[in-house]
Amino acid sequence: MAFVDRHLTVGRDTHSGEVLARGGDPRAHGILERTGFVPVVRVHERYHRLPTGLDEAEEKRLATRAVARLRTVNYDVDSDTEFDTELREPHYLPLGASVAHLAEQIRWATTTEEAAQALTELTATHDGVLAALDDVLAATAEFYQGLGGAADSATAARLRYLTEGHLGVIRSDLSSTRAELTDRHEPHPQRSVCTAEVGPGERESSAVSGCPPPPRITTAPSPPPALPSPAGRRR
Repeated sequence: MAFVDRHLTVGRDTHSGEVLARGGDPRAHGILERTGFVPVVRVHERYHRLPTGLDEAEEKRLATRAVARLRTVNYDVDSDTEFDTELREPHYLPLGASVAHLAEQIRWATTTEEAAQALTELTATHDGVLAALDDVLAATAEFYQGLGGAADSATAARLRYLTEGHLGVIRSDLSSTRAELTDRHEPHPQRSVCTAEVGPGERESSAVSGCPPPPRITTAPSPPPALPSPAGRRR
C-alpha cells in the first residue's frame, strides 16, 4: 500500500470553516464515516466533512475521536491542534467484514457445495444477509415517511422501490443460483484442495507452497439513479 494512502489531514477549512478530512484509503474512509463524517465526491477530488448544524464542541469531539481511531490502526494523521489527541480506541472489525469473508470463501471454494454454503448466508429466508438488508431498507423508508416533508416522502418511495424492484430480483436470482449449486455436487474443474504442504524437493518449511490465490475478477457496477435532493441541503 502506498504511503500516501496511509496519510490524512483533519482540520478546519480556512475559507468555509468546515471540519474536513482529506486523504486515506477506503478503510480510513470507513472509519471516518463511522465517526460521523460525510463523504463528498467531486469531479477532481474526494474528501469527508462533518455534518452541518453542529456546534463547535460537538465538532471537536467528533474530529478528535476520528483522529484517535485512525491513529489506533496506524494511520499517519496531521490534525489541527484542537483535534490532536494521545487517546486511542479499541478497534473492532465492522459488520461488512463478515460479509466480505463470504466472498473469500467463494474464491477459495473447490466444490459446488462449498460455494452454495457461502451463498446460504446471503439467501437464508429468515435471517440471511439479504433478508436483513430488506428489513433495513423498509425501516429507513418508514423513518423518512414519518419526517413529513415532500422530499422525505419521495425518498421513502425511492427506498421502497429499491427493495421491491431491485433487491427482490437479487434475492430471487441468488436463491436460484444457490439451489442450483447445491444440487450439482461437482468439484470445480480449475481448483483443487490446497494442503499448503511443502513439496518433497523443498528443504525449508517456510518455502512457498503451491497454493496461489485464485484470480480475482471485478466488474464495474452500474451507478444507481440519483436520490431526490431535499430543499436546503448544502452541496
